[in-house]
Amino acid sequence: MTVPVLTPRPATDEQTPAPGEAAPASPRRIRRLRGRSWGLFLAVAVVSLAVLWALIPGVFAPGDPLTGTPADKLLPPSAAHWFGTDTLGRDLFGRVVHGAVHSLSGALIAVTVGLALGTLLGAIAGALGGVVDDVLMRIVDVLLAIPGLLLSLSVIILLGFGTVNAAIAVGLGSIAAFARLMRAEVARVRRTEYVEAAYGSGATFFTVLRRHVLPNSLTPIVALAALQFGSAILAISTLGFLGYGAPPPTPEWGLLIADGRNYIGTAWWLTALPGLVVVAVVLSANRISHRIGRAAR
Repeated sequence: MTVPVLTPRPATDEQTPAPGEAAPASPRRIRRLRGRSWGLFLAVAVVSLAVLWALIPGVFAPGDPLTGTPADKLLPPSAAHWFGTDTLGRDLFGRVVHGAVHSLSGALIAVTVGLALGTLLGAIAGALGGVVDDVLMRIVDVLLAIPGLLLSLSVIILLGFGTVNAAIAVGLGSIAAFARLMRAEVARVRRTEYVEAAYGSGATFFTVLRRHVLPNSLTPIVALAALQFGSAILAISTLGFLGYGAPPPTPEWGLLIADGRNYIGTAWWLTALPGLVVVAVVLSANRISHRIGRAAR
């Protein structure tokens, strides 16, 4: 008689639950979830701090960002001047804090323009279909074929310089992304069973569109808006760096980086620290957008 040999089961992080019991979370999964939570918390904290800078800059930097002490010019970062001073002795941290309102308000205007116009075009194209869809999507394809920076510069040449005009230019460049996504979401929702049931119950086209199609199509749009917010900050800072944004001595983030580029060898903080602020805010906005997008799946 052969006696079966029982091979011990190797130890793993996850144990098989008994019938009717929920699977316990493994230590590896718990660590991964904690890492994601801390990353999201840090991203929200960074964006919230930037928003507070824009709303109440005097609390964080009570001085005047446009005046300085010439005797204190080009001082390195210290306890008295966290980001150092510029060529006119102005506190760089105070200028970064007071410049948040220009960069963030410009990004908000850009996202609003792209969201409103792009969502409208995408909703019309996805809801009506046919010839209207073909015509609108060909217009969107033309917008996608033009590089974003070139389109923004063309619009600024027509409208003039300034943060608001730069924001409108960036917003017009993002219309195509919102329109394509909205059109795809509306077309997807229109084919669902509950929409067909609504039509079968006698609801009109506009009623179904307002009550069922649009509300169930907006979550990915919100995620894209958060992503475009970070991209708009970067684009507006780029235009400011090139001289197409706010005029000097406005403490706009891109203009601050441009002012310090001639001193990068001797006063690295003039470009590095404002640049790090821009990178931190943009990456944090992208992290929040990624989380919203995952929640929408």
